[in-house]
Amino acid sequence: MFKKILIANRGEIAVRIIRAARELGITTVAVYSEADKEALHTNLADEAICIGPAKSADSYLNMNSVLSAAVVSGAEAIHPGFGFLSENAKFATMCEEMNIKFIGPAGSIMDKMGDKINARAEMIKADVPVIPGSPGEVFTVEEALEIAETVGYPVMLKASAGGGGKGIRKVDKKSDLAPAFESASQEALAAFGNGAMYIEKVIYPARHIEVQILGDSFGHIVHLGERDCSLQRNNQKVLEESPSVAIGPTLRGKMGAAAVRAAQAVAYESAGTIEFLLDEKSGQFYFMEMNTRVQVEHPVTEFVTGIDIIKEQIKIAAGQALSFTQTDITIKGHAIECRINAENPDFNFAPSPGKITDLYLPGGGVGLRVDSAVYPGYTIPPYYDSMIAKIIVHGENRFDALMKMQRALYELEIEGVITNTSFQMDLISDSHVIAGDYDTSFLMESFLPNYHKKD
Repeated sequence: MFKKILIANRGEIAVRIIRAARELGITTVAVYSEADKEALHTNLADEAICIGPAKSADSYLNMNSVLSAAVVSGAEAIHPGFGFLSENAKFATMCEEMNIKFIGPAGSIMDKMGDKINARAEMIKADVPVIPGSPGEVFTVEEALEIAETVGYPVMLKASAGGGGKGIRKVDKKSDLAPAFESASQEALAAFGNGAMYIEKVIYPARHIEVQILGDSFGHIVHLGERDCSLQRNNQKVLEESPSVAIGPTLRGKMGAAAVRAAQAVAYESAGTIEFLLDEKSGQFYFMEMNTRVQVEHPVTEFVTGIDIIKEQIKIAAGQALSFTQTDITIKGHAIECRINAENPDFNFAPSPGKITDLYLPGGGVGLRVDSAVYPGYTIPPYYDSMIAKIIVHGENRFDALMKMQRALYELEIEGVITNTSFQMDLISDSHVIAGDYDTSFLMESFLPNYHKKD
């Protein structure tokens, strides 16, 4: 096992990793920007090193600064968390070259699965169903028009090197394709340095289902069930739950097996997620992409399986074999996660940075967890993602979990900044959500229009 690891991240995920490492008896090194000098992860870690100015490009995304901090501190491994450098193949390869263990898959695997076109090809070879679409990258409007006519409208334009909801456009008819293609391609070029697109048939209505997998260096790969991430705003997840009410035991087995085949196809090591779209009408599911990192919503899977995914990541990176097999894994009860953001739902969810003057995080009872890095007096900087906490609950069944989440949101108090807490309370109390009657279009097309009219 490692003696010391560096956490190349900030916020709640950095705190989460520090806690898991400490429970494994590992010394931790935090890195921080000048804006995060008083951040919780900086104070919780055994050591802390400033790696640059507030801007992410000059600090958390500065590979040389992060690696220099690892060398100076004597860290044997780097945990990237999610976001920032977590899916950067170049960074993973640089770690390998410097004999520092990257806690995640090899850079070559990231390259293979990070490129959506290559990933589709790998999945087809592994007999994992993929969404009908373009056979490769699409560079021109003329190509896009031809492919769209073949697969049929509506279609989805996606950045080949994309992620985080960037470079994505839904096109309902031929006349809308050219402007959508140009804007998505430009957005992708600015965000990822690659303006290449690919095209997929829109599966509608659909559920966004992702399957958590773990793979060790001995070829053992298991899945930990699924998460339903269909409640999204602008392709960004808002609330997640496990298991999905749309999936029964038979379909769960098929999706889990497909996810394992997908991971086996690339000899995957570490924690990862296979994302699917589920066509509820036909019961057919399709591969979307693979996330080669830990997910924001990993706690719901931890609650229903009892497996600490962060600890498993670290153990796998240290060369340990998984201590369980697929038959050892059982799904117990139901878990829900709500993302709490410093943002104003009444003003198009505009970020709301500032000083937290008062804070009460919900507690008490069994099956309630709050992952956060904020505290009274902490100033939320304006430079980073607006998520400041995750409330995760676990109940014997879905109704129990829903009631527990309502209670937790009712207790949560954050003063000094505007948050989406009341929005999440309204969402979790919506009759459609309570009934499990929603898909990827529900939040944007049904819930939000009525939410903005409520006043």
